[in-house]
Amino acid sequence: MKKELFTNTIFLIFLGFVTSLSLPPFNYFFINFFTFSVIFIFLIKKSRIYQSKKLFFFYGWLFGFGYFFSNLYWISISLTFDENFKFLIPFTLFIIPAFMSIFYGLIFFFFIIFKPKKIINSILVFSLLFGCLEFLRGSILTGFPWNLIAYSLSSQLEIISVTSIIGIYGLNLICVTVFISPAILFLRDSKKDLVVCSFLLTIFLFFYIYGVNYENKFKNKKKEALDYKIRIIASNISLDRFYLNIDPTSILKELIEISSPIENEKTIFVWPEGILPGISQEQLSEFSTIFENFFSDNHLLIIGINAQSQNKKSKNVFNSFSVYDNKLNLLSSYNKMNLVPFGEFLPFEKILKGIGLKSLTNNYKSFSKGKQRKIIDIKKKNFSIKILPLICYEIIYSGRLFDNPNFDLIINISEDGWFGKSIGPKQHFTHSIFRAIESGKYIARSSNNGIATIINPVGIEEQIVNYGRSGFIDLNEINKIQPTIFSKYGNKIFGLLILLYILLIFSFKKIKNEQS
Repeated sequence: MKKELFTNTIFLIFLGFVTSLSLPPFNYFFINFFTFSVIFIFLIKKSRIYQSKKLFFFYGWLFGFGYFFSNLYWISISLTFDENFKFLIPFTLFIIPAFMSIFYGLIFFFFIIFKPKKIINSILVFSLLFGCLEFLRGSILTGFPWNLIAYSLSSQLEIISVTSIIGIYGLNLICVTVFISPAILFLRDSKKDLVVCSFLLTIFLFFYIYGVNYENKFKNKKKEALDYKIRIIASNISLDRFYLNIDPTSILKELIEISSPIENEKTIFVWPEGILPGISQEQLSEFSTIFENFFSDNHLLIIGINAQSQNKKSKNVFNSFSVYDNKLNLLSSYNKMNLVPFGEFLPFEKILKGIGLKSLTNNYKSFSKGKQRKIIDIKKKNFSIKILPLICYEIIYSGRLFDNPNFDLIINISEDGWFGKSIGPKQHFTHSIFRAIESGKYIARSSNNGIATIINPVGIEEQIVNYGRSGFIDLNEINKIQPTIFSKYGNKIFGLLILLYILLIFSFKKIKNEQS
């Protein structure tokens, strides 16, 4: 038994590791047909021998650990910038994937409880559990819906176009079902099961056909020219600015140089998140003389910057998406709602602060959470635009970004330098593709030490400044589409898919009972 357990441990961790190769930036999604079929066959075969729920929880945890350890290792890189956090690196390398793997363990655990006798129902039950627990992973506590298996299809734009209807969680549920379907060839109860297998394998084909038609409709629409430019800035300013007291004036001049403002061109400049060290929203006006030399009444600036507010008890600091005119008068702002644990706020702050810890990106204290995400409606001479503001990893949350789709585009500002030259920034960028398709809106993404891009509503990168480069891209025309089904109903569509799976499970069970 001990030898078998050791062998299974190595096997399951390795299988999880191989599955990671299906994700960005590798995108070998065909691997999932093998790994998910193998893990499902393993689960069925072992369930005929053992009935220990704890054992199967451990099996699921091992598969999840191999998966998350290999695709979330980059989180620990953020701890290398501050000496106070370096001792945590070995712990985070283990603890983060270990926690994420609990959800995979629960999938196996509940499967053994509910496991039907017939193979088709077993696949549906496993997929349903997988889809629901992945939704739970992206929702509880602060939620971390990173690297759902559906992201392995990120380079297959025609297939993922269906997220305009069912969203990423709906696609994730169906993906698991399709990836497992080859297992029917080895576990089938009858020849009729092969018919179901064939149907499941063609689901992606149906999605592809829908996607081609959806994309063609979009391309056949005439683009509308904007009477101004939205200039997205990509920069590669070192994170040392946070720790070496670098003069913010030099950074301002570098950003202005990259921006290349022209006096008579109406332009909204979008700078990355938290790009100016030690300058708050209230202090930026002190640098107005620098701006006056380069910016005119034809210019606006969007920038990620800290904002402060004072109440009777304490001073609150926010990570803010701020809009300024050319004289650095604040026109509008949004305070980030989805904060990064340890990066922007310190969980159990009173305790951990006592041993010298602080949040990585704020020298003062933990950031405070914004109360509400509102559409920023800019109405000023020369400009009229409605923007949905998203700061950094807020882009990863599906179905929780807006209630009203009445806005023109999404602007996402980010700082990806915390994760070095790892796969992290590339995975972060991939989420933008799915949010563009789900919302049916253009996404303009400005990043420091990452990827800046303009993505259209069908997920195509119309312009891009690749990782490791500085520069700008301009959005000056757009092609609008009708609000997507998902943008209207959000994850309620996922709820309907859950009900459909439950209906299918009972239907197949009834058919089998009648035949027997």
